[in-house]
Amino acid sequence: MKVITFGELMLRLQPYNYLRFVQCESYEATYGGGEANVAVSLSNYGIDTEFVSKLPNNEIGQAGKNSLRKYGVGTKFLKMDGERCGIYFLEKGASQRASKVVYDRKYSAFYFSKPEDYDWDAIFDGADWFHISGITPAVSKELRAISIEACKKAHEHGVKVSCDLNYRGKLWTRDEARETMSEIAKYVDVCIGNEEDASDVFGISPEGNDIYGGHLNKEGYKSVARQLKDKFGFEKVAITLRTSISASENKWSAMLFDGENYCFATEYDMMIVDRVGGGDSFSGGLIYALLNNYSTQDAIDFAVAASCLKHSIEGDYNMVTVDEVKKLIKSGGSGRVQR
Repeated sequence: MKVITFGELMLRLQPYNYLRFVQCESYEATYGGGEANVAVSLSNYGIDTEFVSKLPNNEIGQAGKNSLRKYGVGTKFLKMDGERCGIYFLEKGASQRASKVVYDRKYSAFYFSKPEDYDWDAIFDGADWFHISGITPAVSKELRAISIEACKKAHEHGVKVSCDLNYRGKLWTRDEARETMSEIAKYVDVCIGNEEDASDVFGISPEGNDIYGGHLNKEGYKSVARQLKDKFGFEKVAITLRTSISASENKWSAMLFDGENYCFATEYDMMIVDRVGGGDSFSGGLIYALLNNYSTQDAIDFAVAASCLKHSIEGDYNMVTVDEVKKLIKSGGSGRVQR
């Protein structure tokens, strides 16, 4: 099995521990980015992966490339050209203080991507799955067209396509997102998002339900999933369910709709070490489970458990194994020492 992901790998700069931007005098440097995070997850599960992107042809770009190769992600289609790497600054929240992200990614090497940078026929040769998120086409106008073409080519090659809607209001408007993502959706088999993404990107809200009430309203989520499938013909729709008690404590679950069955995963109570990459780890877990023909219930259980573990790991990448995910599902999250 071979999975292709396409997006931007960024340099992540973060104050040590829980310092605020205005307090810190030095930053911890790591790398991450939506589709790269998915590729790392899948590589750690033993799946053959290739990350498609563009990084600057300098030491910073090479360090980013090395961070992927360290976890076995293929970089054959990672173009090294341009002058700068996209950056994001992360201030980790705690208790009632929310985390903050500041982007410095405009005019990066990836921002200047051109259609000729990516030979999609060669990239999809022998591939089984392609993953993209709504962040990638939001980076630049050129990347909107490139992202649509990538999904179209994947579809032509018989490659399954998954897309995490991942609306980012700091990168584009709702109208811009709706226009582009509606085109991409024509080629998508598995749609991933949450109820806010569905509303922000497609204007889809639950029918006659308030899913922002004080408890989980399953009918509201079922409504959103059904409307997405009816509108675009997706094979499957996954909706993540996060209840934020504070920046440090969340409840985490998800639902997967396969056209007939609505399956909800176990809800985990999480004390968060690092929330960034949580959704990407969910996508990676779901793709792995579906590639291995898990049932709808088993697939959503695996994806949620994988993502739950990611929230306990520093950095963007989810560095867990299949066995660790399965042990969490079996144990229910007791956290007992494994001897």
